[in-house]
Amino acid sequence: MKQRIEIGILYSRSGNYRLLSEACRDGAMHGIATVNADPASRTELVPIERDPEGQIDRYAPLCEDILRTSSARHVVGCITSWSRKEVIPVLEKTGGTLWYACPYEGFESNEHVVYMNACPNQHLVPLLGYIVPRFGRDAFLVGSNYIWGWETNRVARDLVSDAGGQILGERYLPLGDVDVGRLIDEIRATRPSFILNHLIGPSSYAFFAAYEQLTRDDPWFSAATCPILSCNLTEIELPAIGDAAQGHIAVGPFFDDGTTRWPQRTASSEQPVQPRPSSFFVSAFSSVIVLADMMSAGENQGNLDFAGRTFATPFGPIAIDPQTQHASLPVKIGRVAGQAFEVVEEVAKRIDPDPYLSRYDPLATFGRPNLRAVS
Repeated sequence: MKQRIEIGILYSRSGNYRLLSEACRDGAMHGIATVNADPASRTELVPIERDPEGQIDRYAPLCEDILRTSSARHVVGCITSWSRKEVIPVLEKTGGTLWYACPYEGFESNEHVVYMNACPNQHLVPLLGYIVPRFGRDAFLVGSNYIWGWETNRVARDLVSDAGGQILGERYLPLGDVDVGRLIDEIRATRPSFILNHLIGPSSYAFFAAYEQLTRDDPWFSAATCPILSCNLTEIELPAIGDAAQGHIAVGPFFDDGTTRWPQRTASSEQPVQPRPSSFFVSAFSSVIVLADMMSAGENQGNLDFAGRTFATPFGPIAIDPQTQHASLPVKIGRVAGQAFEVVEEVAKRIDPDPYLSRYDPLATFGRPNLRAVS
């Protein structure tokens, strides 16, 4: 007889990052349906869902509501680092665990969070290691005005310096702001080697559209010579950006090539498999699969032991570092081609997490910078 286990789902179904949130929610719900349809599974998962509606002040109380009013000890949820940091005090107070399925800026480790997507040594470091020898060293940084943009660009400043390059500009927009004209004017004036884009949602879509117009005015800014780089762009947002994304470059643990075998949807499953699953979908799906695996093995809900274990996921076999609770992940560089990504380099089938960049080696990533003559 299956053990019924309640599991929290905390994703916004509206707001600035709705597409990313829906991708994660779809992945989590499909993971639940997959576990429940598996006759070999000893676990039946019951979703306890709350919708913060994109309002940051609703995440903590709704997370607490899940953990106080149900038997759920685990919550799959949150998109932004802002929302993740809002719920951590609740998790610490109640003994709950958040499974976080989005790439993030690193420099965090909490025993109440399992980080199931990429940290900087799994996204930004390999991305710039690929880009610098091909396009040049000088960067223009853009981002949404909150933790993800600030902190990822802080790391980028150090990496560009290590590569021997310069930051030619760094600008931020409020979440949801689509007035990108000033950013485009500065990029036109400074002519960087590449643009590192940490805008999210409508701000990012507007930026891609304006940059496409800049390319028409000056072909030097084409994706072939001065690309936009992203650490969180996936298939789920390409329809919203349209042709403006063509040729630009992203890094991620998963790009869908149509060969991933997904379990068939059952009649009781609420969510269909997305036609082109994204890394957000896969990460949330994998969160549920890993959690169910541990529960089926008799793991205590409140005490997860990842030591010495590997898990079968659509990413491939992954491990979770028991010290930091970050997942080891594949790393791929993709170029937008149509409504999908062409993988231009598979950096590694699995890179162990290093959220504090304690093992980062500039020479291994960029080589020795060229000497500059001074007078």
